Amino acid sequence: PFRAGELALAEVQRKHNATLKLLCRLAAEAVLSSPGGVLPHRDIIGQLPGQVLRASGGARLLLRRPSLDEYVLLMPRGATIAYPKDISAILTMMDIHPGDTVLETGSGSGALSLFLSRAVGPKGRVLSYEIRDDHHNLAKKNYRHWRSAWEIGHTDEWPDNVEFILKDISTAAADMKSVTLDAVVLDMLSPQCALPVVHPSLKEGGVCAVYLANITQVIDLLDRIRSCKLPFLCERIIEVTHRSCDAAEKNCSVPYIARPSHWQEAHSAFLTKLRKFRPLLS
Repeated sequence: PFRAGELALAEVQRKHNATLKLLCRLAAEAVLSSPGGVLPHRDIIGQLPGQVLRASGGARLLLRRPSLDEYVLLMPRGATIAYPKDISAILTMMDIHPGDTVLETGSGSGALSLFLSRAVGPKGRVLSYEIRDDHHNLAKKNYRHWRSAWEIGHTDEWPDNVEFILKDISTAAADMKSVTLDAVVLDMLSPQCALPVVHPSLKEGGVCAVYLANITQVIDLLDRIRSCKLPFLCERIIEVTHRSCDAAEKNCSVPYIARPSHWQEAHSAFLTKLRKFRPLLS
């Protein structure tokens, strides 16, 4: 059952088959406010997830625990997050395993940090560098918020395996000397500035995934690799897009047909997969 201190997600049906999702942390004296009225948290605490409860205004709310991708979409943001669709592609591209040590540059709001934490597991390690103090603090807060709620609502603990570091990665060469990295992910404005610093610590054959907003940044990245003769092969460049679809309207004569949503999550990103290699001796 739901317990005080954990996260709950309420789903409310809106017009045009849209669903409004409301995230809250349960507290005995608090209330959940929705367009269809309020629902005291005490009416949720003790209930099993999957129950439908009625708010004061008559709205029906489906209560359940949020998934990680729902949490990162609804948690407080400072920087724009890497969306779950992009994170899934990044994790596949990096091919990381439990026990790996991974470097992330650009903590942002902590979305990717959480997914990396789950991927490397309790025996793994994530080093997350961030140059901005406000982003650094928010990423730590969101990570702690998720971990503490997870421990209340689950039988196991979420691993405490992310080290958030407030520092410019381009000035962290001394830190990198004592680290061996299985993989690297760069989510920053000028990732080419980080490559000379991080590549000595990346294992031979290791992958560096670079998350970029447009193809111009991809070109600048590859030009820098060539001009500086960095030991990376560009294996793959992909554009990750996302398009939502709704089910057919109830009055449609042909039911259950996927249609483009009346509003679109218009967002795309470019992922570049770099593989470290050992240059031939001359």
